[in-house]
Amino acid sequence: MTGHRVNVAQGSETQASRFRLNTFQKVDLKSLLPFVKPYGRKMTAAAGVLFFTASLSLTMPIVVGQFVDNFGQRDPFNPSGLFFISMLVAALLAFGSGLRYALVTSVGERVVADIRKAVFAKAVSLSPTYYERMMTGDVLSRINTDTTLVLTVISSTVSVALRNMLIFVGGLALMMLTSAKLTSLALLVVPIVIVPTLLLGRRLRRVSRDNQDLVAESSANASEILLSLQTVQANTQESQSQRKFNDVVERSFTSAIERIRIRATMTVLIILLTFCGIVAVVWSGTLDVQRGQMSAGDLTQFVIFSVMVAGSVAALSEVWGELVRASGATERLVMILNAEDTIIEPVQPAFLSPIDSSSVRFESVTFQYPMRPEISALTDVSFSVRNGETVAIVGPSGSGKSTIFQLLLRFFDPQSGQILINNVNIRQLCLREFRKNIALVPQDPAIFADSARANIRFGRQEATNAEVEAAASFAAIHDFLISLPDGYDSEVGERGIMLSGGQKQRLAIARAILRSAPLLLLDEATSSLDSESEKDVQTAIEVMAQNRTTLIIAHRLSTVQNADRILVFDEGKIVAEGRHEDLIRKEGVYSRLAELQFVES
Repeated sequence: MTGHRVNVAQGSETQASRFRLNTFQKVDLKSLLPFVKPYGRKMTAAAGVLFFTASLSLTMPIVVGQFVDNFGQRDPFNPSGLFFISMLVAALLAFGSGLRYALVTSVGERVVADIRKAVFAKAVSLSPTYYERMMTGDVLSRINTDTTLVLTVISSTVSVALRNMLIFVGGLALMMLTSAKLTSLALLVVPIVIVPTLLLGRRLRRVSRDNQDLVAESSANASEILLSLQTVQANTQESQSQRKFNDVVERSFTSAIERIRIRATMTVLIILLTFCGIVAVVWSGTLDVQRGQMSAGDLTQFVIFSVMVAGSVAALSEVWGELVRASGATERLVMILNAEDTIIEPVQPAFLSPIDSSSVRFESVTFQYPMRPEISALTDVSFSVRNGETVAIVGPSGSGKSTIFQLLLRFFDPQSGQILINNVNIRQLCLREFRKNIALVPQDPAIFADSARANIRFGRQEATNAEVEAAASFAAIHDFLISLPDGYDSEVGERGIMLSGGQKQRLAIARAILRSAPLLLLDEATSSLDSESEKDVQTAIEVMAQNRTTLIIAHRLSTVQNADRILVFDEGKIVAEGRHEDLIRKEGVYSRLAELQFVES
């Protein structure tokens, strides 16, 4: 795969713009070759059929010329033979065109399906660092809109371009054989046609790329608004959201009109200049017929060839516009496929041995988020968690608690220091394998538009129905699920919209229980639960944590009182450590938090 690689964690907006410009000038349809190559036989067959049909097309003017010349003869003329030949050519042309369409279109659909799968596979493998700079709506636009443009090129535009190139070259050669003088006059028109094509083509390329970017921006904006629709409506920001989206759509429309205007101008100039040239050539040929220097049939044959060649030139100008758009679409897809992730897999990864629990150690870890390099999320943080130990992490918002989980899952890498699981640096571990040893319950759980059973089984796909239901019972959601019309097979809606916040969280907890991983990460796992449900789930978590190493992030200190140890964070540093009873007696962050939460009791 050709093309530049981009490190999404580095560079300014100016550098990004410069990259887009340079890449656009260099990336072409050669980037699609790795996807087309596996279907080379079909493409070769399609090219053979294409050559055959183009050749047949070029025989028609000769047949017409023979008709004209024979009608001018005094001897009796039997046109049956020529009619039969014409019908045979038409039938072969029709059959060949249909076969070519079937071959090329099927390959196009297959190639685009492969591209979509490759881009999606790359997108889901990229770390969150990439999505700090790239909106998910933009990625979706590339997977859907840009691949559709590529499909058009493979299944239609390329074959149309090749067919017209063959007709152009073949027709030109036959024109030369018919009349070298008239062909020389016709060739004088070519530079007049090519110059505006090149000049306007450069401008069309830039405008087409801008238009595609604006379409992607509108898609990203719509995706963001729709995914947060309840928040938008709750804050009565429908009108403001519509204005923002409408602004992007109008800018996209303006850009599209500019692209259309340029394409229309190119079409007008090319057709006008081409056919003016043909008229001039025909006028000259008519004079030659009158002088007896060529026959009427030869002139007719030459005119038809001229029209075919001119039509091919006009078609190629249209094709050029499509190729320009596809080139921009290909470049945008290649940007994702060739994106360099900051989280790099080791060449020879180490593997964790299967154990019941895991030890965790942070050694002098300092970290700044890529988009906020001037603010340190963690500063020289060191702590360890023993096998089977339950450690709670508390502190005010923004103190670095969730960052611990982000680094432990290796969504980001620290700028300095190291993180070890079972005394192995996680940078040396296979990402997929070591993450199998971790079960996470996030503060805002991801619920998919599927059944409740499928959402729980997302934690471990091979789990049996009995194991799924046992996990749901531990998470105190079994009774609710069996009360639904279709029980565990009931659909929960997009992002779990048919569930309450607490039900979503209990579903996520059931998923983590089912995963049965030796390292359990709970990020505000009970924050959306009522007191009764919290007590049930807390009991389940305590039972589950007995055989696992557990890290708990919590604002509600009532959920961490029984932890083996509590780490108190403030401004990215550990400011205190100990058990609840010890920390509450000391002056500091923990005692202030406890005083605020337990003042009534």
